[in-house]
Amino acid sequence: MATHKHDDHSDHAHDHNPPQASAHATLHYLIGCFIGDVIGVGLGVSFGLGTPMTIGLGIVLTYIFGFAFALQPLMKSMDLALSEAMRVVWVGEAISIATIEVAMNGVDYWIGGVQTTSMMTPVFWIGRGFAAPAGFLAAWPVNYWLLKTEIKTHH
Repeated sequence: MATHKHDDHSDHAHDHNPPQASAHATLHYLIGCFIGDVIGVGLGVSFGLGTPMTIGLGIVLTYIFGFAFALQPLMKSMDLALSEAMRVVWVGEAISIATIEVAMNGVDYWIGGVQTTSMMTPVFWIGRGFAAPAGFLAAWPVNYWLLKTEIKTHH
């Protein structure tokens, strides 16, 4: 297994236009977050867990899927063990995912998607439809800053 050094990839974000690199990173992690959120909120709504538990389940699954989408390509491309890859992405991804979650949950709560009684109601999917772009717009400048300060790396 290769030993990971920060210098091995620190210039990846500089290979691209910084706004473009941060947009790409945001979109990449938003996909994992969105999948986790849909599954978590969908399960919470379907089982009638109540709003706080539904949001909590969505957050837990969002972190699981968000980190999975960050770790798997990194482990493959840089031949890193899970623990090594986690050290590379931990802080940047935790901040990015938290930003996405605050925006997505706020918008979804405001629309009412997280408070429905079924995934089959239009408001559930309307909430998802507005929450995803809100998560992207909130996290993009955060990811830009994380990449510029090299707290986060782009792979």
